[in-house]
Formats: sequence, structure tokens, C-alpha cells
Amino acid sequence: MAERLAASAATLRASAAATPFARRAAPANRAFFSPSLARARVGLRAAPSSLPQKARAVRCAAVAMASDAAQVKAAREDIRELLRTTHSHPILVRLGWHDAGTYDKNIEEWPQRGGANGSLRFDVELKHGANAGLINALKLIQPIKDKYPSITYADLFQLASATAIEEAGGPKIPMKYGRVDVTGPEQCPPEGKLPDAGPSSPADHLREVFYRMGLNDKEIVALSGAHTLGRSRPERSGWGKPETKYTKNGPGAPGGQSWTVEWLRFDNSYFKQYFRISKRNEIRIFWSYLQMLLYLRTQSSRSMRRNMQRTKTHSSETTLRLMLN
Repeated sequence: MAERLAASAATLRASAAATPFARRAAPANRAFFSPSLARARVGLRAAPSSLPQKARAVRCAAVAMASDAAQVKAAREDIRELLRTTHSHPILVRLGWHDAGTYDKNIEEWPQRGGANGSLRFDVELKHGANAGLINALKLIQPIKDKYPSITYADLFQLASATAIEEAGGPKIPMKYGRVDVTGPEQCPPEGKLPDAGPSSPADHLREVFYRMGLNDKEIVALSGAHTLGRSRPERSGWGKPETKYTKNGPGAPGGQSWTVEWLRFDNSYFKQYFRISKRNEIRIFWSYLQMLLYLRTQSSRSMRRNMQRTKTHSSETTLRLMLN
């Protein structure tokens, strides 16, 4: 169960990161979620044929600016080498997520709708509180961008994130390319689009953030499984210890507090940890966050059981939900 949650979280993150332009411009790839379910959950909709001329022009430009396939393939190998030498898997996953996590399904205009558009490379967005420390990720990835200039920042951030998950032992995520970069800092999203580290009401706060992207309660829980990678650093988020016995010697930059013991491995340990919290080790799950996750999962499971009792049938979406339980 938890293994499917973790794998699904990674796939869903990649789907959410793709702009509608990229999804239409690139050849179809097989994904864990069906196209109809992905659109429903991520808020991606087929655009009507009566789009204004300006919107059609933007879409055409997006198709024309698709990243070069050969450079994407070569960049992936360079990212793998970067991961082997720097152990930077967590921060590259965070880079991709934070560039994509500003998406708003309720806004039609691009780039106002946010999402994976490379805006995180600008100082004005890097200075947002939620992005503390991501300047280090940009410094790691910039030489690869310089080497492969035809790849957009938006595509490169998602490529790095997906490759980091795969190299950490997670699933190989089917990717599509063709995301378009914003051109200046004035196109960056306002601060406050990403989750806060310590909200007074975690469940309400995360629902507000993720419902805006078109995700539901169960998908919020699944995406939280990405915390199996990485550490919390108090100088960035305000949470955690300066170091623990699992982090004080690295690998990579030492310090911080991890959610799991093997914090460079992408697996289902984050979910298992909820049921094995022990005072004998230094792993600590933040209790407000734990209570929120268990509440969301309980509510979502109850709702699904009620629906199944009413319908007595399994649609493809219901079957997927059963797999995620």
C-alpha cells in the first residue's frame, strides 16, 4: 500500500509539473494515471478551439520552443553524475516541486497561472521564505543549463527532480518536455503559493494550497511521501534539529533532521515511520503534521467506502483509489 502511495506521489508530481503546453506538445507517454484522471486531479483541461488569438499564438510558441531531445538525454546523464558526486537528490526534488507548486487551476492565463515555468531562477522568487536554501540547487544545476542551452529551465528543473527520484531508488517517471520559461522576474508568482512549515491549522492550510492545484485529500497524503528524502533545516524552515546521528556526517552537506533513517533512499519509509515512532532514536515526526495526514486519510477512506456502498461498482478511478489505500 505505502509503496504504491510513494510511487504514485512521484508520478503525480511529474504530471502536475507539466504545463498544458508541454503535455500537448510532446509525444504521449504511458503514465500511472489515466489521462482523464490526471486532468481531473491536476486541473489540466483541453483548451477550447475558440481560444483568443493571443492564447493560440502563445501555444504555438510553446510547441516551437520544445527542448531538444538529444540535449535532454545528455543532460540526464550529467544530472546522474552530479547526483553521484554531490548526493543532492533531496534538494533537486525540492527544486522541481517548488517551481511547479505555484500552479493555480483557476487561472487561465499563462504565466499568471504559475506552475513549472522556470520562474524559480530569479532572485525575487528565490527569496520567498518557502524557497530558503534553493539557491544552492540552482548553483548545482546552472552549469548543466549552460552546457545545454536549448533546454528550458522549466524542463531542466523537472528533469533533475525526476532523475533524482529514480536514482534514489524510486520509479522511472514518464516525462514530457516543452515547458516554456518566463522571461523576467516580473512574471514570478507572488509569495505564499507553497505550503508553510508550521501553520496553525495544517489540514486546512494544505487543503487550501493543494485544492488550488486540483488535488484531493488522498493525493495530498501521497505527495507527502516525498519527505522520505531529505532533511529539515531549522535555518530554512524553522523546524527540526541542527543535526542528528543520521545527518551529522552527511553524506553531502552535514546537518539537519531527516524524517527517515535512510534519507537518500526513495521508498515508503516515511509512511511506515508513523507506525514505528520510537523514543530510542532521534527520528521525530512533527506531530501536527502526522495528525493532519491521518485525519485526511481517514476522511478520504470513509468517503470512498460510502461511495462504493452506494454504487456497488468499481469505476477505473475507484479501482485506482483502492490501489492507493
